[in-house]
Amino acid sequence: MLTGNSTEISTFKGQDRALRADRIGMAGLLLSVLAASAPLMVVAGVMPTTFAVMGIVGQPLLFVILGVVLALFAFGYAEMSRHVHNAGAFTAYIARGLGGTAGAGASVVALVAYSAMQVGVFGIFGFEISALLAEHFDVTVAWWIPGLAGVALIGVLGWLKIDLNVRVLGVLLLIEVAMVLIFDIAALADPASEGLSAHAFNPETLSGAGLGTALVFCIASFVGFEQPPVYAEETSRPQVLVARATLLVVAFAAVFFALGSWALTVAAGPSDVVAASQKQGPGLLFSLTEARLGAGFTDALHLFFVTGMFACLLSFHNVVARYAFAMGREGLLPSPFGRTNRASGAPAYGSLLQTAVSLIVVVAFAVGDDKPAGDPTAPVLQLFTWGGNVGALGVIVLLATTSFAVIAFFVRRGAARVQAWRIASSAVAGTALVVIAVYAVKDFDVLLGADPGSSLSWILPGIIGAAVVLGVALGLVLRAAKPEVHARIGLGNQAFQLEKAAESASAKGAPTTGA
Repeated sequence: MLTGNSTEISTFKGQDRALRADRIGMAGLLLSVLAASAPLMVVAGVMPTTFAVMGIVGQPLLFVILGVVLALFAFGYAEMSRHVHNAGAFTAYIARGLGGTAGAGASVVALVAYSAMQVGVFGIFGFEISALLAEHFDVTVAWWIPGLAGVALIGVLGWLKIDLNVRVLGVLLLIEVAMVLIFDIAALADPASEGLSAHAFNPETLSGAGLGTALVFCIASFVGFEQPPVYAEETSRPQVLVARATLLVVAFAAVFFALGSWALTVAAGPSDVVAASQKQGPGLLFSLTEARLGAGFTDALHLFFVTGMFACLLSFHNVVARYAFAMGREGLLPSPFGRTNRASGAPAYGSLLQTAVSLIVVVAFAVGDDKPAGDPTAPVLQLFTWGGNVGALGVIVLLATTSFAVIAFFVRRGAARVQAWRIASSAVAGTALVVIAVYAVKDFDVLLGADPGSSLSWILPGIIGAAVVLGVALGLVLRAAKPEVHARIGLGNQAFQLEKAAESASAKGAPTTGA
């Protein structure tokens, strides 16, 4: 629940150098981060693709397994959120655990990864709107026109108060989730010829060469669960709400996605779901829905498929803007990015940056699209698929690195014994995430649906590699040239308080201390 508290922000650098506190309660926090996972987009798009490309019937079991892995990750991650409150969550956590140079590397990877995921969704968003206009109004519109309109609208909302963002996200998300659950109930009540089969939960269904890549697809569906700490500075009780929200989102996503993918196997039949997915692709959900709930409900499902993507776009935009804000505040980006809109408390310049990046990328793909209207190559097979997989790889790398940063953080604080079970769970989760990251890089051509020898199979993951190198190089340069800036990476607004104390001590003639 949002509060109407208009209290001025009391930070040393002033109101424009901190995010507005006490603006987001538990409900707003949950809605903001759940929207990033775009539940309907996962059920309609990711799940049929995984069935079709990987041939793994046991996708529901994969969601359960990954839910356990991410819950293990979340135990340590959530505990660390009680100690570190910073809009640049991955940057702060990795910097606190592994040092400022690693934190600088993480900040650039996070900025690139989340930006790639958000921009990629503009492709399928524009394509779906153009398809709906053609089907229902007989109007032919190129995908990039609604895509650019989405860029503009998301940019405006990103500039405005978080209150409006949460309301938009909340309404769209609740309707989206309700419609998927209605489909789940209808599918389980009216199964295919094989009946209410639990075959998809049989471990034997996970055998096959596509298992590793299927894990990558499925873990990408969870992206968003890690975002509560990004809003820590804007919550009323970050030491309580952030940890609680993180664990709740992991649990909800695991159950929701396992149930949704199982419902697809029951509705299509476990022995037929792979073939049906290969034939219909994202249309599988809608054809199964129409057979059980009618054309009217299916049309509404199409509509909320689009609004769900809009909510996802808005959520990712907010996250990217806050990472840019945190980087600007800590000297990793030019200082204007570390300022907020005085009227709303929103990270205004970070929002403008992401809007500009989105505009440039969508225009570039539009210019390069020489296919007729209605062809999915540029918006879906290229922009959406490339951006989504580059972003997912970046997030997986960040999750794995953060797992080990959590271990280092508590060990360095002398809390290894007290936090032993969280350290152990982080070690298990980190190891599993490293394995998944290796599979992602090794099978990137499969993720893209490209030929094995395609240059894209190394160029696209190379973007994340380049982000790592650039970020670490930036950290090393700062350590050598501006050690006082390097020392404050990950400290966020706390660094300003340290600076204030140092200036106060200096004014009194006492020796100053560094951060």
